Amino acid sequence: MIKMFTTQLTGLFQRISGKQEFEIEDSSRLLAQAAIGEGTIYIQAFGEMEGVAAEAISGAEPLPSAARYHEDAELTEADRVLIVTRLSTDEEAVTFARGLAEKGIPSVGISGIVSGDGSLEEICDFHVDTKVIKGLLPGEEIGERVSFPSSMAALYIYFALSFLIKEILSEYEE
Repeated sequence: MIKMFTTQLTGLFQRISGKQEFEIEDSSRLLAQAAIGEGTIYIQAFGEMEGVAAEAISGAEPLPSAARYHEDAELTEADRVLIVTRLSTDEEAVTFARGLAEKGIPSVGISGIVSGDGSLEEICDFHVDTKVIKGLLPGEEIGERVSFPSSMAALYIYFALSFLIKEILSEYEE
């Protein structure tokens, strides 16, 4: 089972890398604008995606200009927000993203895309699809899927964003 899971994870990361390359690059540019313009990259993570916020702020290699979003944050036009949630239809994340859009605050979403009106990928300026909307492995019941690594996919995307943001910042400083 571990070998199957590893194979599926490898395929998942390759699909994200291959099919989301432009979205990752565009998202990185948007987020890097905050660090270049003396703004803050706020991270609002929902549920298990708090791991992305923890990595960005407290990890071994923190993201420059990053902070965890809090309700008292006074966002400015120099700030950017990274919204991370399991599925693009997460009501709390969608409501949060709509509030940002109404205030003209640029945002990037990371989630598994589920069709539905007013989902995260429609509201955010850029969105990166985790490609995880169901389990990766067949379960014991017919039709059942298990192993739902949405946080692993989001962390993979976060690291891709982080690499590019740091590269953009180093080029800007030269």
